[in-house]
Amino acid sequence: MNLPSEFEKKMKRLLGAEYNDYLSCFDEPRHFGLRVNTAKISVEDFLKISPWPLEKVPWIRNGFYYDGENCHPARHPYYFAGLYYLQEPSAMTPADRLPVEPGDRVLDVCAAPGGKATELGARLNGTGLLAANDLSSSRAKGLLKNIELMGLGNILVLSEEPGKLIPYFTEYFDKILIDAPCSGEGMFRKDRKMIRAWEEHGPDYFARIQKSLVTQAAQMLRPGGMMLYSTCTFSPEENEQTIEYLLQQYPDLEVCSIDAYEGFAYGMPELTESGDERLRKTVRIFPHSMKGEGHFLALVRKMDAGLTSVPETSSHPANKGGTGTKRKKIPEELADFLSDVNREFDPERIEIRADKVYYMPEGLPALNKIRFLRTGLFLGELKKRRFEPGQAFAMNLQKDEYARTIDLPASDGRVVRYLKGETLEVDDLVPAEEKGWYLVCTDGYPLGFGKLAGQVLKNKYLPGWRWQSS
Repeated sequence: MNLPSEFEKKMKRLLGAEYNDYLSCFDEPRHFGLRVNTAKISVEDFLKISPWPLEKVPWIRNGFYYDGENCHPARHPYYFAGLYYLQEPSAMTPADRLPVEPGDRVLDVCAAPGGKATELGARLNGTGLLAANDLSSSRAKGLLKNIELMGLGNILVLSEEPGKLIPYFTEYFDKILIDAPCSGEGMFRKDRKMIRAWEEHGPDYFARIQKSLVTQAAQMLRPGGMMLYSTCTFSPEENEQTIEYLLQQYPDLEVCSIDAYEGFAYGMPELTESGDERLRKTVRIFPHSMKGEGHFLALVRKMDAGLTSVPETSSHPANKGGTGTKRKKIPEELADFLSDVNREFDPERIEIRADKVYYMPEGLPALNKIRFLRTGLFLGELKKRRFEPGQAFAMNLQKDEYARTIDLPASDGRVVRYLKGETLEVDDLVPAEEKGWYLVCTDGYPLGFGKLAGQVLKNKYLPGWRWQSS
């Protein structure tokens, strides 16, 4: 492994006697991770149906290793049902260690492709708000797909400079995660192309970006709220020194301890100018001491100055004015469809824009002059006095929440044909006289909608999500 000489010198200073152990890890295979999506299925239930042997990631409650050479979980119907997310094991740690609770308002500042955001959203359990942002519009589109694939509906997906969000969300969020763009030193073993990128843009380049991100995000954190900062690099300029800068700029922030695991290393305040001992509460993950790639985590809390509870939704200043769009009366065709859904919908949260129907999170501010891809759960579209349900709605439902379902075993060839967009013969599953919208499931977990006529199911699976032949 040819590492840049400047990087080698830095790692020798950083690791001392452990440096040779670090070099040895480059000869070991990378680790492949799978995180169970608890918004869809419990860990216990997934282990009963897992098509592959799994090994627990010991410091992640719903994380597992799988054999990346012989298992292909991205080519299985359960992947398309959103039962799990494929994620490097160390990268599971930031979202796991941010203590999100149901009802929280949560912001993921640099969220694409969505591995951390989808875990944060799952832990909200359908309540509160997940705001997921990524500056790149193309990456934000992939982020939206992953969020909707995982079945999350209480969402706001943005593509904006974080600084532009501050006027809309000043002291709004209970929890914030910043998985910052970084020099990627911790990913050198996993992706050798990161070495070339490091040579083009090193730690100094990214440290400037990171300091801007953390100070902007701090302004959106409510008193008493918590923010987790993470990188996949070893550089002290991007890690401890960035948090040192944040604490200097915002004295009302305190560093919190992170739930420990035996392989975690303490932060290194000796690598900062101030030597602030609070930085020892931060965490470093080294690939020679754990079965994962390199990572850094710091958890801070904004002191609450006497605030003892989360502001009520009705009284929060950000809730004045709604979303800036006049609500319409629920059309009859939409009401007819929802009558087949075993779930209560608050009519005041249903919003129709250009015939597209959304179920909005509570308490959003007016979002004028900022770029967003999605507000709330996309229910579907009104078309010439009929309602056509959307893919995101299908993924947000449980099988028992919809009146008419077609449930196929994952081993049934019709599952893959459905995921490829093909019309299905289902005469063995439904009576001849049946017609209308059906929720297509595999082993009890929704994949999408189809429209039945004459025992033939017209495929309504979203074209951009279709199974691609290898």
